[in-house]
Amino acid sequence: MAEKEEIYNSKIKYSGVFSYKDFYQFCYDWLMEETELKTFNEREYEEKINGNEKEVKIKWEGTKDMTDYFRFLIKVEFHITNMVNVEINQDGNKIKMNKGKVKMTVKGELVRDYKGKFETSGFNKFLRGVYEKWVITQRLDHFETYVTDKCDKFLNQAKAYLDLEGKR
Repeated sequence: MAEKEEIYNSKIKYSGVFSYKDFYQFCYDWLMEETELKTFNEREYEEKINGNEKEVKIKWEGTKDMTDYFRFLIKVEFHITNMVNVEINQDGNKIKMNKGKVKMTVKGELVRDYKGKFETSGFNKFLRGVYEKWVITQRLDHFETYVTDKCDKFLNQAKAYLDLEGKR
């Protein structure tokens, strides 16, 4: 069985005006282009409407095989509350936007032996421990840094996007 290690876990909170549709598209495009994910799934999409307010919960999960042994796994959760439709004036034009609270959580995991090659016997599991401790320690550090960097950059870009949208 593959071994997963959580390398990165952080979140942002934002309250204000933004375009939900554009934010969703921005996050999806950034992840696909910058991390070059090979698999991407929307595990959950839930909307609740209460009067004129909407609550949205989204869970994404994507992977990228970095080697035959290491896999990058990213999990993104959006929780948008109190979302309402608003109109703003920008340069004399009325633009339809959304207003609400956004909480976004990003988790990055490094999956080892995702193909299960070292799981066939007790001896192979022992070899895996030797392999990780003595042979690939620098590569392990490199991949952990990679996971942290990609997740941190994504979260920072999402935060910057929301901050810029709110200042229109």
